[in-house]
Amino acid sequence: MSVRIIVDSTADINKTVKDKFLIVPLTVTFGDKEFIDGVTIDHRKFYEMLIESDDMPTTSQPTPDAFAKVYKEVADAGDTAVVLTISSKLSGTYQSAVIASEGYEDKIFIVDSQTAATALGVLAEYALELAQSGKTAQEIVQCITKEREDVHLLAMLDTLEYLKKGGRISKTAAFAGGLLSIKPVISIKGGEIVIVGKARGSKQANNLLANEINSAGGADFSKPIMLGYAGIGDELLKKYIEDSAALWANDADDLPYTRLGSVIGTHTGPGTIAVAFFKKTQ
Repeated sequence: MSVRIIVDSTADINKTVKDKFLIVPLTVTFGDKEFIDGVTIDHRKFYEMLIESDDMPTTSQPTPDAFAKVYKEVADAGDTAVVLTISSKLSGTYQSAVIASEGYEDKIFIVDSQTAATALGVLAEYALELAQSGKTAQEIVQCITKEREDVHLLAMLDTLEYLKKGGRISKTAAFAGGLLSIKPVISIKGGEIVIVGKARGSKQANNLLANEINSAGGADFSKPIMLGYAGIGDELLKKYIEDSAALWANDADDLPYTRLGSVIGTHTGPGTIAVAFFKKTQ
């Protein structure tokens, strides 16, 4: 009997282990065109459409039936599973996962990650490591519920335009921010997206991101870490890795990174750089 790890498609996972997860997709809608996240639209295509479209895309949670089909697959194989979902304050995905678990109480164990994107990805990767080490589903849930408090997601935005489109800031603030080259840094706290700081220009924004990482106590490199970028190309992220080498040089030979998915990308827009890590603890 194996312990499987199930995630929804908002999790940005290291490509080297992605095939080891069971993934339940969300739906992405542009106008009257509906896509299955990660199935009929990949992340690159999502950003192409985001840049070209005048309308903000919307995302819809998976139905309970979508989760139930995966649960049945797990149960039929005689396995158990731990389900990690995007924060319940950002999506109804967690609720769908819970509704579908009726009748599988001894097989399926669900955790609200209270985060999203690359942070959900590193939490899921850590859960996978625990499963591979022989932990039971109940033990993994207990550990993940505790460790999710130590996961940090920080993202530096290149533009305020998409926060404006999503109604999270006013048009006036977005216009003024654009004139001043304001680069906000966002995080997820209490399961919700929050702005933790603003800088004028990319250099100050890089410094702000570094300060936020240091104030969290730094990254625990014994656990998964993931960087992410939003958009078509990864040039800005590569430049950030080069400029912030002091944060990683003594601890990591290589930093895994991925393209950010639709949920965070919708609100941040292209050009965003994100870092997800477990903070160091005593």
